[in-house]
Amino acid sequence: MEEGTTVPSFVEMPKNMISKDSVYQIVNDFIVGINYYLVDVKVTTDNRISVEIDAFDGVTLEFCMEVNRHIESQLDREIEDYELEVSSAGLTEPFKVLKQYEKNIGNEVEVLTKAGKKVSGILTEVREKEIVLETKKTEKPEGAKQKVIVSESLTFPYEEIKTTKYIIRFK
Repeated sequence: MEEGTTVPSFVEMPKNMISKDSVYQIVNDFIVGINYYLVDVKVTTDNRISVEIDAFDGVTLEFCMEVNRHIESQLDREIEDYELEVSSAGLTEPFKVLKQYEKNIGNEVEVLTKAGKKVSGILTEVREKEIVLETKKTEKPEGAKQKVIVSESLTFPYEEIKTTKYIIRFK
């Protein structure tokens, strides 16, 4: 631009974009060796950063604030304008990482397969390529007068799972 010219107000100047990988690395460096793990990082084109963390024994508000402060200490607001949100992984959200499956061993989950079948059961095993659910169904054995509850173990390879969610039950 020539000296003395101004940029019209309707022209948006390009911002520095914060990379998802850099935020991921900042968080991972902070939580390495402790009981927390990173679930997800999202960075929009307008630098809205969303970080989800979890732990086997839960996430405190104080720890979310510590992670938030650490990320802010690693980013320069003079260079990058951003909005930052650090939260725990939502209870009702689908699992995104293997550690969420491991955390929920022994809990009731609902699996939605890519074929559209929903199955609820107790998550009993988490393996390298699959999970195992123990389900219960009611059957009437041949010759019996009453139905009985039968347990069945079902295996789901990860590539056949669309979503898995923790089931919240109020008793």
